[in-house]
Amino acid sequence: MSTQSAKERPEGLQFPFLDDDDTVATVKESKTFFILRGLPGSGKSTLAQAIQDRYKDACKVISVDAYKIVPAIRSAIPDEYAKVDDELVEYCKRDVGVIVLDDTHHERERLDQLFEIADKYRYKVIFAEPKTQWRTDCLQLKEKNQWKLSVEELKKMKPSLEKEFLPMYFGWFLSKRSSEILRKTGQAFLDELGSLKNFKKESKYFAPAIEDPKIKIDLTSYFVKRPPGVLHCTTKYTDFGKAAGAEEYAQQEAVKAAYGRGFTLSISALFVTPKTVGARVELSEQQLPLWPADADKVTPADNLPKGSRAHVTLGCASGVEAVQTGLDLLEFVKLEKAGNKGEDMGVLGGGKLQYFNNGMWMLVLSKKVDVRAIFSGYYGKGKLVPTQSTNKRGSAFSSCTII
Repeated sequence: MSTQSAKERPEGLQFPFLDDDDTVATVKESKTFFILRGLPGSGKSTLAQAIQDRYKDACKVISVDAYKIVPAIRSAIPDEYAKVDDELVEYCKRDVGVIVLDDTHHERERLDQLFEIADKYRYKVIFAEPKTQWRTDCLQLKEKNQWKLSVEELKKMKPSLEKEFLPMYFGWFLSKRSSEILRKTGQAFLDELGSLKNFKKESKYFAPAIEDPKIKIDLTSYFVKRPPGVLHCTTKYTDFGKAAGAEEYAQQEAVKAAYGRGFTLSISALFVTPKTVGARVELSEQQLPLWPADADKVTPADNLPKGSRAHVTLGCASGVEAVQTGLDLLEFVKLEKAGNKGEDMGVLGGGKLQYFNNGMWMLVLSKKVDVRAIFSGYYGKGKLVPTQSTNKRGSAFSSCTII
């Protein structure tokens, strides 16, 4: 537990990553950038210290104040930020679990630099702004900021911080440890399936039919595109606020309350098709409010249970984009809804194997795999392959990955 309980903390320091034990435990087994935003004097340094106190030796705080970078509206990013980034990269190379970046972060160009570093070293990003009552009051901030900025100077910075910065997409980002566990579980499934006699009889969808029981089908090599780093389950593709329904989704109370909070996702099955391999996520009543109403529709006529498409992409065949993983899962769901539970292929590893024809296999786990995840957003632009499409009605498909 923290040295202060949630009730004892000042209002400006009440965050799930400080007070919720499940969230703290998830952050501790992850790699996380906390990007603090806000006007000078709003309480960012106090928040940074609270995070440092909570995570102790697992945390490093980088404050631009130490580099004498005066916050202001400007036409170019100061050269001093190169020294800030040198320190940041050094911590990343050391795999420091929690890195806190204390700055106003009101400039998109500067944020893009940070997102690029986060992508390169596989850190998830969480934005945090102090909740102090005076955080937008320029008269009070004039007295509190150490740089002695005037009310006019503060007002110039204010508009860029008032608009919420939306990510490329929202979702649950698995902890580093949970990502490793799920990868190993998926790898074991592929290894066992590739050696199965019944699978070899239907191997025409993956390779020439093989009758020799000694020959194993190498599914690991077949699914050549595998997402590196942090695995995730996307909820809403927002395209930095440009996608249909992005602003409305971000403003939902459930989304605001969940941001930066830890969750336990339940993996109920693993599935393979000639195009993708993925993990089926069974959303809880607590998680369903974060799932968009139209996420399970490919056509307007689709009427599937909410959350049907929730998944984690584990790999794709050559030439296949990760959006296909969610589409493949919906095909399984449609068959199940029509009464087709698949042909029983017996027990495989940790569950019951089912075959749905056309190279569609599903392993229903006898014991669900629980994985820890943080609800946040992906903000980068680097090596992202968008895996959501927009249909004619403007609805966004629900799956993204970095490859």
